[in-house]
Amino acid sequence: MTSTTPAAPLTFRFADDGRVPNNPTLPFVAWRHALDLGGTDDPAGRIETTFTAAGWGRMWRDGIYSFVHYHSMIHEALGVARGTAQVRFGGDAGEILELVAGDVCVLPAGTGHQRISASDDFLVVGAYPPTGTYDLCRAGSDEIVRARRTIPQVPLPDLDPVTAGPAPLLDLWRP
Repeated sequence: MTSTTPAAPLTFRFADDGRVPNNPTLPFVAWRHALDLGGTDDPAGRIETTFTAAGWGRMWRDGIYSFVHYHSMIHEALGVARGTAQVRFGGDAGEILELVAGDVCVLPAGTGHQRISASDDFLVVGAYPPTGTYDLCRAGSDEIVRARRTIPQVPLPDLDPVTAGPAPLLDLWRP
């Protein structure tokens, strides 16, 4: 199995800072060591298999942009396959997390994110739920006005990208 029994996820709520809207109702969620990637030559493939089982797709393998950005019409899951990185979530006044292989973060639409530093071998797998439209918005742009309208309209995913069940993500995201 690709998942371990991760500890309770960390949750953060970030306010609109005038440059990044963040999400007004849904928390950012981070699971430390959510996936056991030991014993595989293809940790990214193991993450992709896990995300696919939960219906999250449109995947990519790469790093994280070094500029503050967000997605206003879709939620995003990030699974760390290799290496380490310091990533700021929530915009300039957000939280910097040290991510390591096996960590998974779920960013509700609007959550700012930016790579601060990374090891040379850092690799992340990104994925999206089946509903929503991918867009890339830069912090401080005029897109924030539109984003503030679209973010609350983004539908919740059906399943948690780690457990392929409703919990714990949907328990954290439902009122």
